[in-house]
Amino acid sequence: MKHERFTYKSLEEIRAKAAELQIHLPFGADTHVLREKVSFGNVTLENRMGIAPMEGADGLPDGSPSELTLRRYVREAEGASGMIWFEAISIVPEGRSGAHQLMLTRDNLESYKKLTSAVKEAGIRANGFAPYLVMQANHSGRYSNPQGRPAPLIAYRHPEYEKLRPADDSCIVCDDYLKGLEEKFGEAALLAKEAGFDAVDVKACHGYLLMELLSAYHRPGLYGGSFENRTRLLRNGISAAKVHEDSDFLVTARIGIYDGFAWPYGFGVKEGAGAVPDMEEPIRLIRLLHEAYGLPMVNLTMGNPYVSTHVTRPFDGGKYIPEEHPLYGVARIIRGIGEVKKAVPGMFISASGPSYLRQYSDLYAAGAVEEGLCDNMLFGRMSFANPAFPRQILESGRIDARMTCVACGKCGDLIRAGKPTGCIVRDAGTYLEYYREYQREIQ
Repeated sequence: MKHERFTYKSLEEIRAKAAELQIHLPFGADTHVLREKVSFGNVTLENRMGIAPMEGADGLPDGSPSELTLRRYVREAEGASGMIWFEAISIVPEGRSGAHQLMLTRDNLESYKKLTSAVKEAGIRANGFAPYLVMQANHSGRYSNPQGRPAPLIAYRHPEYEKLRPADDSCIVCDDYLKGLEEKFGEAALLAKEAGFDAVDVKACHGYLLMELLSAYHRPGLYGGSFENRTRLLRNGISAAKVHEDSDFLVTARIGIYDGFAWPYGFGVKEGAGAVPDMEEPIRLIRLLHEAYGLPMVNLTMGNPYVSTHVTRPFDGGKYIPEEHPLYGVARIIRGIGEVKKAVPGMFISASGPSYLRQYSDLYAAGAVEEGLCDNMLFGRMSFANPAFPRQILESGRIDARMTCVACGKCGDLIRAGKPTGCIVRDAGTYLEYYREYQREIQ
């Protein structure tokens, strides 16, 4: 399949291409459903639009937020999102994705209290409500760079991942190390609660450590092999976090339901079926988290932004040319999420991955909700390009076509380079010079 750029001038053109590709993309006639209040548990969101986690690589050396960090989240709050799912915040020093990744500790707790307070106040001042804030607790695993250079901690040897990022047997973490991380998620939950977040996410997606364990079919010991073992760290981390749950603070998870690789190197596939998505285990996991662990809400995603970028973030510009049309990637994400939602209807599910559709992503999000494929939609790259997109939809009914993400992949270049990350197209005054610096370095 020849890779094509986004050249559509109308929704009808996108529908025609989807029909040609024999895929389904949900589109609403309008965005009224996105403007509705929606609830899970005892939580009510002011609308069905949210911000997906996007690392900014702008933290201070001790993991505290910087002025750039504050600027990003204040702008998102002013933009009227009902939910802001914060970027990955490391639970241990050795699990940081870079020297500038955020990391919440007892020592820098006050800086996070100031951050959440400022973000909520910005939302109230601009829109009359505070966004619901979720802190993403993460261990970068294979992508750990605590001193700004690779120091991978892996669940097992993965030939696809290691094509781009070498690792050897010495990088495989032992069961005792994984066991020790369980309580680290409990500690992260307590800190998140004290810092003023409304929820904590025990993160298992995008090739990081907990996600990699989900496909550790051949790993020996307590954290590999069976479904029970492969989900052990996720489940026990959630249990440790739930000790601190109360009526004002809950535990959730961001789950990757498909990696994009054939068994035994990917989750969400069947042995012998290649890389074809199979939602049996993802459905089993989400049902278990809802019914046995009491999670009222999760965010679902797919792929790995480092390796299978086209799966998680369909693009016009990137590090490689995928064999599939970008619209196929958009359709795969919502199809898989929809399968899970319909199998576990009681779970509130936040969907991901709309930004490739530019000015039509709002109608796509509305259609996904109307068709029962999800309960709300989180926008990632779009939030870098246009953090005010929810307010535009609330006020005029549509997103501003002049301010959308163009799927150029340059924010991905910045985060991989460990530089302050944002949109160099729509926020050039802040981020273009960082991109020029990156280009000089790779010449």
